[in-house]
Amino acid sequence: MNKVAFHTFGCKLNFSETSTIARIFKEKGYKTTTFKNNPDQVVINTCSVTENADKKCKDLIKKINKISPNSKVTIVGCYAQLKPKEISSIRGVDKVLGIKEKFEFKNYSSSSDKVQFENIKKTKDFKLSYSFEDRTRSFLKVQDGCNFGCSFCTIPLARGRSRSTDSSSVIKKLDEMILNGSKEIVLSGINIGDFGIIDGKRKESFFDLLKKIEQIRQKIRIRISSIEPNLLDDNIIELIGKSKKFVNHFHIPLQSGNDKILKLMSRKYDSNLYFEKISKIRKEINNSCVGADVIVGHPGETKKDFEKTLKFIKSTKLNYLHVFPYSQRDNTRSNKFGDTVPLKTKNERSKILRSLSEKLRRNFYEKNINKEHSVLFEDKIKENYIHGFTENYIRVKVPFDKNLVGTIKRTCIIDIDKDSCALGKLV
Repeated sequence: MNKVAFHTFGCKLNFSETSTIARIFKEKGYKTTTFKNNPDQVVINTCSVTENADKKCKDLIKKINKISPNSKVTIVGCYAQLKPKEISSIRGVDKVLGIKEKFEFKNYSSSSDKVQFENIKKTKDFKLSYSFEDRTRSFLKVQDGCNFGCSFCTIPLARGRSRSTDSSSVIKKLDEMILNGSKEIVLSGINIGDFGIIDGKRKESFFDLLKKIEQIRQKIRIRISSIEPNLLDDNIIELIGKSKKFVNHFHIPLQSGNDKILKLMSRKYDSNLYFEKISKIRKEINNSCVGADVIVGHPGETKKDFEKTLKFIKSTKLNYLHVFPYSQRDNTRSNKFGDTVPLKTKNERSKILRSLSEKLRRNFYEKNINKEHSVLFEDKIKENYIHGFTENYIRVKVPFDKNLVGTIKRTCIIDIDKDSCALGKLV
Protein backbone atom coordinates (compact mmCIF):
# COMPACT_ATOMS: atom_id res chain seq x y z
CA MET A 1 0.00 0.00 0.00
CA ASN A 2 1.30 3.47 -0.89
CA LYS A 3 1.96 5.80 2.03
CA VAL A 4 1.36 9.55 2.39
CA ALA A 5 2.31 12.06 5.09
CA PHE A 6 0.81 15.49 5.73
CA HIS A 7 1.88 18.65 7.49
CA THR A 8 -0.28 21.74 7.99
CA PHE A 9 0.84 25.27 8.74
CA GLY A 10 -1.45 28.13 9.72
CA CYS A 11 -5.13 28.48 10.47
CA LYS A 12 -8.00 26.15 11.34
CA LEU A 13 -9.19 26.49 7.76
CA ASN A 14 -5.98 24.83 6.56
CA PHE A 15 -6.51 21.90 8.93
CA SER A 16 -9.99 21.28 7.52
CA GLU A 17 -8.60 21.40 3.98
CA THR A 18 -5.76 19.01 4.80
CA SER A 19 -8.28 16.52 6.18
CA THR A 20 -10.25 16.75 2.94
CA ILE A 21 -7.08 16.16 0.88
CA ALA A 22 -6.24 13.19 3.15
CA ARG A 23 -9.60 11.60 2.39
CA ILE A 24 -8.87 11.94 -1.34
CA PHE A 25 -5.61 10.02 -0.86
CA LYS A 26 -7.40 7.41 1.27
CA GLU A 27 -9.88 6.83 -1.57
CA LYS A 28 -6.87 6.22 -3.85
CA GLY A 29 -5.63 3.50 -1.48
CA TYR A 30 -2.98 5.45 0.42
CA LYS A 31 -2.18 4.84 4.07
CA THR A 32 -1.41 7.91 6.21
CA THR A 33 1.94 7.84 7.98
CA THR A 34 4.72 10.19 9.19
CA PHE A 35 7.79 11.65 7.48
CA LYS A 36 10.05 9.18 9.31
CA ASN A 37 8.39 6.17 7.67
CA ASN A 38 9.62 7.03 4.18
CA PRO A 39 6.22 7.87 2.61
CA ASP A 40 5.72 7.78 -1.14
CA GLN A 41 4.05 11.19 -1.03
CA VAL A 42 4.31 14.19 1.31
CA VAL A 43 1.77 17.01 1.15
CA ILE A 44 2.56 20.29 2.90
CA ASN A 45 -0.34 22.73 3.30
CA THR A 46 1.23 26.15 3.72
CA CYS A 47 0.48 29.52 5.27
CA SER A 48 1.94 32.84 4.14
CA VAL A 49 0.60 35.36 6.65
CA THR A 50 4.14 36.26 7.71
CA GLU A 51 7.67 35.92 6.39
CA ASN A 52 8.33 33.48 9.23
CA ALA A 53 5.57 31.20 7.90
CA ASP A 54 7.41 31.00 4.56
CA LYS A 55 10.66 30.18 6.36
CA LYS A 56 9.06 27.37 8.37
CA CYS A 57 7.90 25.74 5.15
CA LYS A 58 11.37 25.90 3.61
CA ASP A 59 12.92 24.46 6.78
CA LEU A 60 10.46 21.56 6.76
CA ILE A 61 11.23 20.74 3.12
CA LYS A 62 14.95 20.54 3.98
CA LYS A 63 14.14 18.26 6.92
CA ILE A 64 12.07 15.93 4.71
CA ASN A 65 14.86 15.82 2.11
CA LYS A 66 17.19 14.62 4.83
CA ILE A 67 14.87 12.16 6.59
CA SER A 68 12.99 10.81 3.57
CA PRO A 69 14.88 11.73 0.37
CA ASN A 70 12.79 9.44 -1.88
CA SER A 71 9.43 10.96 -0.96
CA LYS A 72 7.68 13.09 -3.58
CA VAL A 73 6.82 16.43 -2.01
CA THR A 74 3.75 18.44 -3.04
CA ILE A 75 3.26 22.00 -1.76
CA VAL A 76 -0.24 23.48 -1.55
CA GLY A 77 -1.86 26.40 0.27
CA CYS A 78 -1.35 30.16 0.44
CA TYR A 79 2.44 30.17 0.05
CA ALA A 80 2.11 27.91 -2.98
CA GLN A 81 -0.47 30.19 -4.59
CA LEU A 82 1.54 33.37 -3.91
CA LYS A 83 5.01 32.21 -4.89
CA PRO A 84 4.81 29.04 -7.01
CA LYS A 85 8.04 29.69 -8.94
CA GLU A 86 10.00 30.35 -5.75
CA ILE A 87 8.74 27.13 -4.19
CA SER A 88 9.21 25.02 -7.32
CA SER A 89 12.90 26.00 -7.34
CA ILE A 90 13.45 24.54 -3.85
CA ARG A 91 15.37 21.27 -3.97
CA GLY A 92 13.13 18.31 -3.23
CA VAL A 93 9.82 19.88 -4.31
CA ASP A 94 8.02 17.80 -6.95
CA LYS A 95 4.66 19.57 -7.34
CA VAL A 96 3.15 22.95 -6.53
CA LEU A 97 -0.65 23.02 -6.69
CA GLY A 98 -2.95 26.04 -6.49
CA ILE A 99 -6.07 26.76 -4.49
CA LYS A 100 -8.34 24.69 -6.74
CA GLU A 101 -5.88 22.04 -7.90
CA LYS A 102 -4.96 20.87 -4.38
CA PHE A 103 -8.33 19.08 -4.20
CA GLU A 104 -7.75 17.44 -7.59
CA PHE A 105 -4.37 15.86 -6.89
CA LYS A 106 -5.22 12.68 -8.81
CA ASN A 107 -5.62 14.74 -11.99
CA TYR A 108 -2.12 16.20 -11.69
CA SER A 109 -0.08 13.45 -10.02
CA SER A 110 1.04 11.98 -13.35
CA SER A 111 1.51 15.32 -15.10
CA SER A 112 5.02 16.38 -16.03
CA ASP A 113 4.22 20.01 -15.15
CA LYS A 114 5.73 20.91 -11.82
CA VAL A 115 3.43 23.88 -11.19
CA GLN A 116 -0.34 23.69 -11.66
CA PHE A 117 -2.65 26.57 -10.75
CA GLU A 118 -5.20 28.88 -12.35
CA ASN A 119 -5.62 32.64 -12.00
CA ILE A 120 -6.90 33.06 -8.45
CA LYS A 121 -8.85 36.21 -9.38
CA LYS A 122 -11.12 34.15 -11.63
CA THR A 123 -11.72 31.30 -9.16
CA LYS A 124 -15.39 30.86 -8.21
CA ASP A 125 -15.15 27.23 -7.14
CA PHE A 126 -15.77 26.42 -3.49
CA LYS A 127 -14.84 23.17 -1.78
CA LEU A 128 -16.69 22.35 1.44
CA SER A 129 -13.87 21.03 3.63
CA TYR A 130 -14.03 19.47 7.06
CA SER A 131 -12.02 17.52 9.61
CA PHE A 132 -13.03 15.16 12.37
CA GLU A 133 -10.69 12.19 12.19
CA ASP A 134 -7.81 13.64 14.19
CA ARG A 135 -9.42 16.14 16.57
CA THR A 136 -12.15 16.07 19.20
CA ARG A 137 -13.35 19.40 17.94
CA SER A 138 -14.26 19.25 14.26
CA PHE A 139 -13.68 22.06 11.76
CA LEU A 140 -15.98 22.91 8.87
CA LYS A 141 -15.00 25.41 6.17
CA VAL A 142 -18.12 27.25 5.01
CA GLN A 143 -16.51 30.24 3.26
CA ASP A 144 -13.29 31.11 1.42
CA GLY A 145 -11.58 34.21 0.02
CA CYS A 146 -11.99 37.87 0.89
CA ASN A 147 -13.13 41.05 -0.87
CA PHE A 148 -11.92 43.52 1.75
CA GLY A 149 -8.38 44.24 0.53
CA CYS A 150 -6.69 45.32 3.78
CA SER A 151 -3.44 47.09 2.97
CA PHE A 152 -1.22 44.63 4.90
CA CYS A 153 -2.86 41.38 3.79
CA THR A 154 -2.04 38.87 1.04
CA ILE A 155 -5.15 36.74 1.57
CA PRO A 156 -7.07 38.05 -1.49
CA LEU A 157 -3.99 37.24 -3.59
CA ALA A 158 -3.66 33.77 -2.08
CA ARG A 159 -7.33 32.83 -1.67
CA GLY A 160 -9.19 34.91 -4.23
CA ARG A 161 -12.55 36.63 -3.86
CA SER A 162 -15.17 35.78 -1.26
CA ARG A 163 -17.25 32.70 -2.07
CA SER A 164 -19.13 29.95 -0.29
CA THR A 165 -21.57 27.11 -0.65
CA ASP A 166 -25.29 27.37 0.17
CA SER A 167 -26.67 26.89 3.68
CA SER A 168 -28.47 23.63 2.74
CA SER A 169 -25.13 22.03 1.87
CA VAL A 170 -23.68 23.22 5.19
CA ILE A 171 -26.58 21.75 7.16
CA LYS A 172 -26.26 18.43 5.31
CA LYS A 173 -22.55 18.27 6.14
CA LEU A 174 -23.20 19.21 9.78
CA ASP A 175 -25.70 16.36 10.04
CA GLU A 176 -23.11 13.97 8.63
CA MET A 177 -20.41 15.17 11.03
CA ILE A 178 -22.74 14.84 14.03
CA LEU A 179 -23.68 11.33 12.91
CA ASN A 180 -19.97 10.49 12.77
CA GLY A 181 -19.48 11.53 16.39
CA SER A 182 -18.61 15.23 16.38
CA LYS A 183 -19.40 16.85 19.73
CA GLU A 184 -18.29 20.37 18.77
CA ILE A 185 -18.00 21.88 15.30
CA VAL A 186 -16.05 25.05 14.58
CA LEU A 187 -17.36 27.04 11.62
CA SER A 188 -14.34 28.31 9.71
CA GLY A 189 -13.70 30.70 6.84
CA ILE A 190 -11.30 33.35 5.63
CA ASN A 191 -13.99 36.00 6.13
CA ILE A 192 -16.82 33.93 7.56
CA GLY A 193 -19.18 36.85 8.15
CA ASP A 194 -19.30 37.31 4.36
CA PHE A 195 -20.88 33.88 3.90
CA GLY A 196 -23.49 33.63 1.14
CA ILE A 197 -21.71 34.69 -2.07
CA ILE A 198 -22.18 32.03 -4.76
CA ASP A 199 -20.86 32.49 -8.31
CA GLY A 200 -20.06 36.10 -7.52
CA LYS A 201 -23.56 37.00 -6.31
CA ARG A 202 -24.99 37.46 -2.81
CA LYS A 203 -27.53 34.67 -2.21
CA GLU A 204 -27.67 34.44 1.60
CA SER A 205 -26.19 35.98 4.73
CA PHE A 206 -24.22 34.53 7.61
CA PHE A 207 -27.18 35.28 9.87
CA ASP A 208 -29.39 33.17 7.55
CA LEU A 209 -26.98 30.27 8.00
CA LEU A 210 -26.86 30.61 11.79
CA LYS A 211 -30.67 30.61 12.03
CA LYS A 212 -30.82 27.32 10.12
CA ILE A 213 -28.07 25.78 12.24
CA GLU A 214 -29.96 26.75 15.39
CA GLN A 215 -32.91 24.66 14.16
CA ILE A 216 -30.85 21.43 13.95
CA ARG A 217 -32.48 18.87 16.22
CA GLN A 218 -29.34 16.96 17.14
CA LYS A 219 -27.37 17.98 20.21
CA ILE A 220 -24.16 19.76 19.13
CA ARG A 221 -21.87 22.56 20.22
CA ILE A 222 -21.13 25.15 17.51
CA ARG A 223 -18.25 27.62 17.72
CA ILE A 224 -17.53 30.46 15.27
CA SER A 225 -13.81 30.61 14.52
CA SER A 226 -13.41 34.35 13.82
CA ILE A 227 -15.63 37.14 12.54
CA GLU A 228 -14.91 40.70 11.44
CA PRO A 229 -16.46 43.35 13.74
CA ASN A 230 -18.25 45.15 10.91
CA LEU A 231 -19.93 41.87 9.89
CA LEU A 232 -20.99 40.94 13.42
CA ASP A 233 -24.42 42.54 13.40
CA ASP A 234 -26.66 42.75 16.45
CA ASN A 235 -28.96 39.99 15.16
CA ILE A 236 -26.08 37.51 15.31
CA ILE A 237 -25.14 38.53 18.85
CA GLU A 238 -28.75 38.27 20.02
CA LEU A 239 -29.21 34.85 18.37
CA ILE A 240 -26.09 33.48 20.05
CA GLY A 241 -27.20 34.95 23.38
CA LYS A 242 -30.40 32.86 23.25
CA SER A 243 -28.92 29.85 21.47
CA LYS A 244 -28.81 26.24 22.65
CA LYS A 245 -26.25 25.41 19.97
CA PHE A 246 -23.76 28.30 19.74
CA VAL A 247 -21.25 28.78 22.54
CA ASN A 248 -20.52 32.08 24.29
CA HIS A 249 -17.11 32.60 22.73
CA PHE A 250 -16.15 35.17 20.06
CA HIS A 251 -12.89 35.85 18.27
CA ILE A 252 -13.09 39.32 16.73
CA PRO A 253 -9.99 40.70 14.94
CA LEU A 254 -9.03 44.16 16.20
CA GLN A 255 -5.58 44.65 14.56
CA SER A 256 -5.26 48.12 16.12
CA GLY A 257 -7.09 50.20 18.70
CA ASN A 258 -5.97 53.39 16.98
CA ASP A 259 -8.18 54.88 14.26
CA LYS A 260 -5.21 56.36 12.42
CA ILE A 261 -3.62 52.91 12.04
CA LEU A 262 -6.95 51.25 11.24
CA LYS A 263 -7.33 53.70 8.36
CA LEU A 264 -3.81 52.97 7.10
CA MET A 265 -4.69 49.27 7.28
CA SER A 266 -7.86 49.90 5.21
CA ARG A 267 -9.97 48.19 7.86
CA LYS A 268 -13.76 48.49 7.50
CA TYR A 269 -14.48 49.83 11.02
CA ASP A 270 -13.17 52.22 13.63
CA SER A 271 -12.48 51.80 17.34
CA ASN A 272 -15.93 53.09 18.30
CA LEU A 273 -17.70 50.39 16.30
CA TYR A 274 -15.43 47.73 17.78
CA PHE A 275 -16.14 48.95 21.31
CA GLU A 276 -19.89 48.93 20.62
CA LYS A 277 -19.76 45.30 19.48
CA ILE A 278 -17.90 44.18 22.60
CA SER A 279 -20.33 46.14 24.79
CA LYS A 280 -23.30 44.49 23.04
CA ILE A 281 -21.83 41.04 23.64
CA ARG A 282 -21.23 41.77 27.33
CA LYS A 283 -24.80 43.00 27.68
CA GLU A 284 -26.51 40.16 25.80
CA ILE A 285 -24.37 37.11 26.66
CA ASN A 286 -23.49 36.13 30.20
CA ASN A 287 -19.87 35.19 31.01
CA SER A 288 -18.80 35.34 27.37
CA CYS A 289 -15.18 35.12 26.25
CA VAL A 290 -13.93 37.54 23.60
CA GLY A 291 -10.48 37.33 22.00
CA ALA A 292 -8.82 39.42 19.31
CA ASP A 293 -5.97 39.53 16.79
CA VAL A 294 -3.64 42.51 17.10
CA ILE A 295 -0.85 43.59 14.74
CA VAL A 296 1.96 45.68 16.21
CA GLY A 297 4.46 47.76 14.27
CA HIS A 298 2.42 48.50 11.16
CA PRO A 299 4.21 51.19 9.07
CA GLY A 300 3.45 54.56 10.60
CA GLU A 301 2.70 53.25 14.10
CA THR A 302 4.36 55.63 16.59
CA LYS A 303 4.88 55.08 20.30
CA LYS A 304 1.77 57.17 21.03
CA ASP A 305 -0.24 55.14 18.50
CA PHE A 306 0.76 51.92 20.22
CA GLU A 307 -0.02 53.33 23.66
CA LYS A 308 -3.48 54.27 22.40
CA THR A 309 -4.02 50.67 21.24
CA LEU A 310 -2.84 49.42 24.62
CA LYS A 311 -5.26 51.75 26.43
CA PHE A 312 -8.11 50.77 24.12
CA ILE A 313 -7.59 47.03 24.70
CA LYS A 314 -7.70 47.55 28.45
CA SER A 315 -10.93 49.55 28.11
CA THR A 316 -12.67 46.77 26.14
CA LYS A 317 -11.72 44.15 28.74
CA LEU A 318 -10.91 41.55 26.10
CA ASN A 319 -10.11 38.10 27.49
CA TYR A 320 -7.08 37.15 25.39
CA LEU A 321 -5.02 38.37 22.41
CA HIS A 322 -3.28 36.80 19.44
CA VAL A 323 -0.37 39.16 18.80
CA PHE A 324 1.47 39.44 15.49
CA PRO A 325 4.43 41.71 14.67
CA TYR A 326 3.79 43.37 11.31
CA SER A 327 5.47 41.41 8.52
CA GLN A 328 6.28 42.97 5.16
CA ARG A 329 4.54 41.11 2.35
CA ASP A 330 5.17 41.47 -1.37
CA ASN A 331 2.39 43.05 -3.45
CA THR A 332 0.67 44.72 -0.49
CA ARG A 333 0.09 48.46 -0.17
CA SER A 334 1.52 48.59 3.36
CA ASN A 335 4.83 47.33 2.00
CA LYS A 336 5.13 50.58 0.01
CA PHE A 337 4.24 52.99 2.83
CA GLY A 338 7.73 53.50 4.23
CA ASP A 339 7.98 54.84 7.79
CA THR A 340 8.75 51.33 8.97
CA VAL A 341 8.97 50.34 12.62
CA PRO A 342 12.31 48.78 13.71
CA LEU A 343 12.25 45.05 14.46
CA LYS A 344 13.43 45.64 18.02
CA THR A 345 10.52 48.01 18.64
CA LYS A 346 8.02 45.55 17.14
CA ASN A 347 9.35 42.79 19.39
CA GLU A 348 9.12 45.03 22.46
CA ARG A 349 5.51 45.96 21.66
CA SER A 350 4.65 42.31 21.01
CA LYS A 351 6.08 41.36 24.40
CA ILE A 352 3.99 44.04 26.14
CA LEU A 353 0.76 42.85 24.50
CA ARG A 354 1.48 39.17 25.11
CA SER A 355 2.10 39.93 28.76
CA LEU A 356 -1.20 41.82 28.87
CA SER A 357 -2.92 38.87 27.17
CA GLU A 358 -1.74 36.51 29.90
CA LYS A 359 -3.11 38.87 32.57
CA LEU A 360 -6.43 39.22 30.76
CA ARG A 361 -6.76 35.45 30.34
CA ARG A 362 -5.85 34.68 33.94
CA ASN A 363 -8.23 37.33 35.24
CA PHE A 364 -11.04 35.80 33.18
CA TYR A 365 -10.21 32.30 34.41
CA GLU A 366 -10.14 33.45 38.05
CA LYS A 367 -13.61 34.99 37.67
CA ASN A 368 -14.86 31.51 36.76
CA ILE A 369 -13.54 29.75 39.87
CA ASN A 370 -16.34 27.86 41.66
CA LYS A 371 -18.50 28.01 38.51
CA GLU A 372 -19.70 24.92 36.64
CA HIS A 373 -19.14 24.47 32.91
CA SER A 374 -19.59 21.82 30.25
CA VAL A 375 -16.09 20.69 29.23
CA LEU A 376 -15.33 18.78 26.03
CA PHE A 377 -12.31 16.62 26.84
CA GLU A 378 -9.69 16.02 24.17
CA ASP A 379 -7.39 13.12 23.44
CA LYS A 380 -4.40 14.89 24.97
CA ILE A 381 -2.54 13.78 28.07
CA LYS A 382 0.04 15.89 29.90
CA GLU A 383 1.53 15.04 33.28
CA ASN A 384 -1.31 12.56 33.90
CA TYR A 385 -4.01 15.17 33.21
CA ILE A 386 -6.58 15.26 30.44
CA HIS A 387 -7.46 18.65 28.97
CA GLY A 388 -10.57 20.17 27.44
CA PHE A 389 -12.38 23.44 26.75
CA THR A 390 -15.47 24.96 28.31
CA GLU A 391 -18.16 26.60 26.18
CA ASN A 392 -16.50 29.98 26.81
CA TYR A 393 -13.03 28.73 25.86
CA ILE A 394 -11.44 28.15 29.24
CA ARG A 395 -8.82 25.42 29.10
CA VAL A 396 -9.50 22.94 31.92
CA LYS A 397 -7.58 19.91 33.13
CA VAL A 398 -8.65 17.04 35.39
CA PRO A 399 -6.88 13.81 36.42
CA PHE A 400 -6.61 11.52 33.39
CA ASP A 401 -9.37 9.03 32.72
CA LYS A 402 -9.43 7.42 29.27
CA ASN A 403 -13.24 7.25 29.44
CA LEU A 404 -13.40 11.05 29.35
CA VAL A 405 -11.89 11.35 25.86
CA GLY A 406 -14.41 12.86 23.46
CA THR A 407 -17.07 13.38 26.12
CA ILE A 408 -18.71 16.53 27.48
CA LYS A 409 -18.86 16.57 31.28
CA ARG A 410 -20.12 19.08 33.82
CA THR A 411 -17.02 20.35 35.58
CA CYS A 412 -16.45 22.85 38.37
CA ILE A 413 -13.37 25.08 38.13
CA ILE A 414 -11.61 24.96 41.49
CA ASP A 415 -8.29 26.74 40.88
CA ILE A 416 -5.86 28.13 38.29
CA ASP A 417 -2.36 26.65 38.04
CA LYS A 418 0.90 28.51 37.44
CA ASP A 419 0.61 27.92 33.68
CA SER A 420 -2.81 29.63 33.56
CA CYS A 421 -4.73 26.41 33.03
CA ALA A 422 -7.90 25.88 35.03
CA LEU A 423 -8.03 22.96 37.43
CA GLY A 424 -11.38 21.20 37.32
CA LYS A 425 -13.42 18.75 39.34
CA LEU A 426 -16.09 16.59 37.71
CA VAL A 427 -19.54 17.29 39.09
